Amino acid sequence: MSSLPYSLLANSPLPIFLIFMEPSRTELLSLNRDQLRQWQWERLQTVWQSIQSQNHPLYQDIFEQSPELTDWDAFEALPFLTKTDLLGETRDQPSKLFTLPRGDYTRTHQTSGSRGWPMPIFDTPDDWRWWLDCWQYVLDAAEVTSSDTAMMAFSFGPFIGFWTANDALVDRGCLVVPGGGLSSLARLQLMLDRRCTVVCCTPTYALHLISVAKENGIDLRDSPVSRLIVAGEPGGSVPDIRRAIEKPWGARVIDHAGASELGAWGFPTADDSGLHVIESEFIAEFFVLDEDGTPQRRAKPGEASELVMTNLARLGGPVIRYRTGDIVRPVWQHGLDCGFVKLDGGVIGRADDMLVIRGVNVFPTSIEAIVRQIAPTAEFRMIATRKDHLDQLSIELERDDLNGVRDETASAADRLKDAFRERLALRVEIHEVAASSLPRSEGKSKRFVDRRGADS
Repeated sequence: MSSLPYSLLANSPLPIFLIFMEPSRTELLSLNRDQLRQWQWERLQTVWQSIQSQNHPLYQDIFEQSPELTDWDAFEALPFLTKTDLLGETRDQPSKLFTLPRGDYTRTHQTSGSRGWPMPIFDTPDDWRWWLDCWQYVLDAAEVTSSDTAMMAFSFGPFIGFWTANDALVDRGCLVVPGGGLSSLARLQLMLDRRCTVVCCTPTYALHLISVAKENGIDLRDSPVSRLIVAGEPGGSVPDIRRAIEKPWGARVIDHAGASELGAWGFPTADDSGLHVIESEFIAEFFVLDEDGTPQRRAKPGEASELVMTNLARLGGPVIRYRTGDIVRPVWQHGLDCGFVKLDGGVIGRADDMLVIRGVNVFPTSIEAIVRQIAPTAEFRMIATRKDHLDQLSIELERDDLNGVRDETASAADRLKDAFRERLALRVEIHEVAASSLPRSEGKSKRFVDRRGADS
């Protein structure tokens, strides 16, 4: 992050430290809403000027209609961007975000492809540095210091994953242990051998490592690990999922959120009950959706709504008013742990994953939270279908045949049925399947299978 040009701030009401010197994260967290809004506005002007100087084709129509951003009303009148807008015409083309000469970029990754083909992503050296600066908010929340040793339990493949976390940890002076190309058991052993104090992985993989440790007689509570930084999917801020991870590990879960096309935008609240948007680096907007999934109106505090984001320093790939598809509950509460907006419960679901079952709106994260209450480490899969134009949901739950323990897990299916009736007033079919028969993933969870498009 960098301080802003004096020419932009000479008549600004911002605190003096924001005008003449590099502000610290602590100083930025202390801004009130008016000061934060002004800080965002000045940075937005820099982004807008950069887009114009690039003659960015993605925003060409906008420039023709509104070449200048005169006030917040003009900004809020700009059209939304969607992932479809960003995709290249073919799978080998980079996202339409990245239009600088190829030689300006030094990092390349790609999205997971969960909503289409994987989208190539590029970063300049300055943009990559910005990613690392954003990650420092997460490491602050995790109380990471140079004395920590971190296990990077991900594949080091083309997905952005924890690549930026890896470099941010190195910047902080930590000893970083790469865990790519290893089996889960080998990762656990390396974690123990190197006496790792921090583990970076998805919530799904943290749960999977619990099962692997149990199968091999490893008590994770005896390990030096005291923090797990999780990202890549919702769940790290969901109480039941957190407990399912924290108790067997004997460690705190630190949630994080971001997107390849957008940046690393979220860090946990002090009480781990949700996420804060890094509002010094992103403009966050929240919209309640209508039945067709179209933004209807701005959300009130606590309302479930879609998160719309604008990044403020990724000049090699600027995103203006991007519909993330993430469903959140915003709360503005300056004076607690920080002034940035809180997302109560973190990311609670995806707009395109929402099911409407007999009039009840259901997200996969809500289903997983109930499963984790009954079967904390059991593998399962949610299957959404559609019959007679109505959404249907069933669950496949693995039996735990480990060490001959069969009856307890077998009853989990009946207890789950009761829990769904009590908590969601829904009848959900539970199908038991053989142990170790469902797919595992160290990346984003494959637990939600959407077959609604294939059903009549």
